[in-house]
Amino acid sequence: MATKIDKKIVAYEVINLEEERKKAALEEKNKLEDMHENIERPEMLVGATYKIKTPQSEHALYVTVNDIVLNAGTEHETRQPFEIFINSKNMAHFQWVVALTRMMSAVFRKGGDVTFLVEEMKAVFDPQGGYFKPGGRFMPSIVAEIGFALESHMKMIGLIKDERMPDAIREMLDTKRAEYDSLKGRRKTDDVGSFPPDAKLCSKCYTKAAIVMDGCLTCLNCGDSKCG
Repeated sequence: MATKIDKKIVAYEVINLEEERKKAALEEKNKLEDMHENIERPEMLVGATYKIKTPQSEHALYVTVNDIVLNAGTEHETRQPFEIFINSKNMAHFQWVVALTRMMSAVFRKGGDVTFLVEEMKAVFDPQGGYFKPGGRFMPSIVAEIGFALESHMKMIGLIKDERMPDAIREMLDTKRAEYDSLKGRRKTDDVGSFPPDAKLCSKCYTKAAIVMDGCLTCLNCGDSKCG
């Protein structure tokens, strides 16, 4: 429909629709709720609890990570860790456990990329020695195992991408395992996560799953190989 102009045109402006759309999108993005230290704790948080049983203690540790849901109900909805609690009947670790959980919770509430905590914790070694978990995975310390629990949680909520091993590599490792068991005169086992009893410790995934086949040390768990 045509519009009649009764007044004299004294000025005009050319509008770039593409720029206007970008500006509107940026303004909408800036309205998104983000994690920061001043955000108030909601009445209810969602989370998960992970059980850690170590040979160093009679009692298990229970690690609870609670998340805050940001931008709920929108396409930008995300979960961010907000607080962490560690509980156990073993009071020997009480002091450092309280300190660790308070520091980690403070880091969570600062916002930003908090995934660095996983690698920092997994790199903590106990000077008195670590321990092996069922399945052959080596844990250098209790703190490291808490780091693995935190990693599992961050993978669950999408902060850390869970890299799945390609099927071709998995099939190759299964073939090597079958050949190795055949050479050793062993029967195939159906135990999930089990590896040959004489396997060596893998320097990459810290699992007793590395075997020597064709003169090459190969890990049956993560696929790491000294032969490339």
